[in-house]
Amino acid sequence: MSVTQPLPKDVPLDALAKKIAESQLVWTEGWHEGLQEELPPSPMAKKVMEQHRKNYDLWHEEDKARAPNAPDKVIADVKRRIDGLNQKRNNLIEELDEYFMFMLHQRDVKAPETAPWNSETPGATVDRLSILSLKIYHMREQEERTDADEAHRDRCKAKRMTLEQQWKDLVTALQRHFDALFKGQMQLKLYRQFKMYNDPNLNPEIYKSKP
Repeated sequence: MSVTQPLPKDVPLDALAKKIAESQLVWTEGWHEGLQEELPPSPMAKKVMEQHRKNYDLWHEEDKARAPNAPDKVIADVKRRIDGLNQKRNNLIEELDEYFMFMLHQRDVKAPETAPWNSETPGATVDRLSILSLKIYHMREQEERTDADEAHRDRCKAKRMTLEQQWKDLVTALQRHFDALFKGQMQLKLYRQFKMYNDPNLNPEIYKSKP
């Protein structure tokens, strides 16, 4: 069995944010159920899935690092995996933004130089929605625990409802951003992360340890 493919090849621009966010929810549930992922039909959808998968893997590696009885070696190994996953996650945010820029170029959308821009790129917002989908899934998981008391379940239900409202608000904000971009009312600037901690030439703890 495979994860249901919710993000079609040709998504209407006025529904792009919702389709992306709903896809993340579907993938989150499918992966937790052990279903095999089915690659999306479009390059943009593939990037969204790949980026979301890095957040999914990061979430579970970080859980391992916080286990109270985890040996030091396990924590060190997990930390290195987290660093690698986080680097790939950030690279994919930039690749998503590059693809959104390509979509604008395809449609010959050119915003004037005086047009405003958002300090958070669409790719960064997609990343936030990805993390929210994981929070919603795991909060619902806590809400349904049979080994926890009712007070715990009620608190988790209230938190899950708050997270879902935040998810809806963020979907709306992302769609408004897309609308403005594809109408040429805003510029899209690509902000590079330039992460230094994984670069052997930029992290002093790495380059100073070389013979």
